[in-house]
Amino acid sequence: MNGISSVPVTRTKPQARSGRHWREWGKHKYYFVLLLPGLVYFALFHYWPMAGITIAFKDFRLLEGIMGSPWAGLKWFQILFDAPDFWTALRNTIIISFYKLVFSFPAPILLALLLNEVYHSAFKRVIQTIVYFPHFLSWVILGGILFSLFSSDSGLVSFLGMKASPIMDPSSFRGFLVISEVWKDMGWGTIIYLAAISSINPELYEAARIDGGNRFHLVRHITLPSITNTIVILLILRTGQILHVGFEQIFILYNPLVFEVSDVIDTYVYRLGLTMGRYSFATAAGLFQSFVGLLLLLVTNGVARRMGERGLW
Repeated sequence: MNGISSVPVTRTKPQARSGRHWREWGKHKYYFVLLLPGLVYFALFHYWPMAGITIAFKDFRLLEGIMGSPWAGLKWFQILFDAPDFWTALRNTIIISFYKLVFSFPAPILLALLLNEVYHSAFKRVIQTIVYFPHFLSWVILGGILFSLFSSDSGLVSFLGMKASPIMDPSSFRGFLVISEVWKDMGWGTIIYLAAISSINPELYEAARIDGGNRFHLVRHITLPSITNTIVILLILRTGQILHVGFEQIFILYNPLVFEVSDVIDTYVYRLGLTMGRYSFATAAGLFQSFVGLLLLLVTNGVARRMGERGLW
């Protein structure tokens, strides 16, 4: 018409789209079956309990349940933010989390780079077994070991002639938390980085060696750039957990002598919210932690995307 040839437009019918979806399901059905237990787990233990956050806006009464308890608005948030002890716990949480982010996060990366340079497979497996082992011990066991090693009456404190045990000294307790966490989880954290390093094309290393590159050059110009995206993703996830500094570790190791520098939001909520039955107060504090974590996660992911990395989405 008018010199323009009309091209018929083919539209996909709903039946065709439905048939394609069913074919895809039939093709990948076993993958979906494998995915099902994980989906059920997250639905039951992560998404369904989120209905309980309404407790933060109610005067929760155990006998009346969540639905029967009266609404209180932002009452518990006001009580939380007006409490001086909360701000002390928040400050301790941020400081300890910052220390762990600066010192604990790079430790597995450095260890993975060092293990990658070990060519003797038997020796490498022995080292990996040694550094992985502390991860499988609970903080209860490790706490007993650390208390025995750094006791004021015996152990390394008396052997080395130290003036005070780092577990009992407020000036060194935060550093002790960081070092003990590095000792426990550094080896386990290398698994992801070693997997990322193993996926690097070996031809890149061969070409760099032909061009005269030494081991330092290979790590700097090939290994690190190749695992940068993995590092960024784990850093984003770690930033989202910045107000969660490890309840088990601190609860096992802290004591009245270091209470002023070791009481964090998790222990504060446990002490005032759960042991005293103030469930609305504890939920309000937990919701605050989650909100701050989500905000930092979004900001960090946005910064990573602007810097050219893929990020989480």
